Amino acid sequence: MNRSAHQKTLPVGRFAPSPTGWLHFGSIVTALASYCLARSAGGSWLVRMEDLDRPRLVAGADSVILYQLEALGLLWDGPIRYQSRCLPLYQAALERLQRQNRIYPCGCSRTQITAESHETGVDGPIYSGRCRQPEQRRRTRDSAWRLRVAPLAVRFRDGLQGEQRQQLAREVGDFIIRRRDGQFAYQLATPVDDADQGVTQVVRGGDLLGSTARQIYLLKLLGQPQPAYVHLPLALHADGRKISKSAADCPCLPARPSPQQAAAVLRAALAFLGQNLPPQFPPQASPAQIITWACQSFDLRRVDPQPRCAVPDGCEFNRAPAQGPA
Repeated sequence: MNRSAHQKTLPVGRFAPSPTGWLHFGSIVTALASYCLARSAGGSWLVRMEDLDRPRLVAGADSVILYQLEALGLLWDGPIRYQSRCLPLYQAALERLQRQNRIYPCGCSRTQITAESHETGVDGPIYSGRCRQPEQRRRTRDSAWRLRVAPLAVRFRDGLQGEQRQQLAREVGDFIIRRRDGQFAYQLATPVDDADQGVTQVVRGGDLLGSTARQIYLLKLLGQPQPAYVHLPLALHADGRKISKSAADCPCLPARPSPQQAAAVLRAALAFLGQNLPPQFPPQASPAQIITWACQSFDLRRVDPQPRCAVPDGCEFNRAPAQGPA
């Protein structure tokens, strides 16, 4: 096999945080698993900032996230991609779908959608499809754009969660790919980015499993290949709440973590993923040493797919003070 053919078989993984806050324990688990799965197969690992939701962005969070990744020993390949700089790419995808008559404008409000919906799906009330028909379409100054879904089942095998099947029309309905305020939706931007960057391996939290069928369907409409998917167990508080930025959880690392702080979080994240360091592993090992071991030893079969408590309330990972960027 020649060199170029061999390179084509290597995985391309990615980590795509939203800079709405610093890394929390769940996002570190995702970054670590994604990194190890790509690197263990000799592949590359990209970082993308999903910064389309401008009102929710935290100033300087992207820089802190990158510094924290470096401190953890999670070093990326190539330049950082910012979704806010890729708007022409998403517009081109939308226009292609428009030429295929796959999308239509929708002026319905949330209140109207709820009132007219007869079913509840994975994301709440399923859209009735009223604006599919031009004669019934609500006319507004600013309309969202919805993708018209076919009555078919999307099937795929998740690397951790197993066989998946979703009937899009019945469980999701026609979904928004550009919002009324003009912002491109996650369901469009993310798969378009993955295709454009050549991503072959998507590793992310289990809360996004329900979005995957939509993204596979959209990729097929755009004539793009489907990556492999791995949806990790969610990291929960002891009371069952998801650890996340949106829940105003404190970050588990300061803006500029010490090697000791980074190593402690890596050990905790590996343990959560079922990748326990051997007893003889040096207790004072650096993040780089831990990452080297993890990339050589990571085994997806040891990961429990079920969500569970990551660290008990009161642990330093949950009560680390939020500090401003240094």
